[in-house]
Amino acid sequence: MKPASLGEQLREWRVRRRMSQMDLALDSEISTRHLSFIETGRSRPSAAMLQRIADCLEVPHRARNALLLAGGYAPDYQERPLDSAEMAGMKAIVEHVLKGHEPYPALAVDRHWNMVAANSAVEILARLAAPELFVPPVNVLRIALHPDGLAPHIANHGEWRAHLLERLDHQIEASADAGLIALREELAGYPASADAHDGSEANGIAVPLILETPLGQIRFVSTVTIFGTPVDITLSELAIEAFFPADAESAALLQALATQ
Repeated sequence: MKPASLGEQLREWRVRRRMSQMDLALDSEISTRHLSFIETGRSRPSAAMLQRIADCLEVPHRARNALLLAGGYAPDYQERPLDSAEMAGMKAIVEHVLKGHEPYPALAVDRHWNMVAANSAVEILARLAAPELFVPPVNVLRIALHPDGLAPHIANHGEWRAHLLERLDHQIEASADAGLIALREELAGYPASADAHDGSEANGIAVPLILETPLGQIRFVSTVTIFGTPVDITLSELAIEAFFPADAESAALLQALATQ
């Protein structure tokens, strides 16, 4: 299949961001006529102008490289594996953050939710899922919602499932990533369930993960950390998800599980 032209890609991102040509032209400080010429292939923008337009459209780094290539320019953003020599410093930071969160679970995932690193407390969750789900690449959303994963142990499975699918929808809307679209279709095909618990939110603030464990029920809330101003594609797509106990009882159970 022939790659989409620069104009086609820009128009797709503009439509995805629900912007008119006039809106985008004003934001990127060019004329509507010039933007129209770029989208129809009658004008070729400079690399600087292309980056300015991409900024206004909040185009991810990976897709920006595609725009630059379509415009006849070299890609601006490198993609280096986290375990490469150049990324050793960043990998050490990730491992430090994960280690510092113990005895509570924390893990790092790539853009497709494949786990790239985790602390030892994630073993608390891993004990509840089938071993075959941990054959690389290990997808944390698959583990969460698969019938052989955490799904049977999640007391608020229906609520947590809806929460994860909604997060995935937002990512797809922002990135138009084909891998995420395929992952969502797979997850949506897993069995859903109604929730038996009463509360829909942790303290009325956040959607909790309520997990049944051999020692009792643990209520988690989670936070997501991303790197600021990354210029590497791998780093820009990396996220660290840290789970915290939502109450004192859950904190005590996590401490007890950590000692087993």
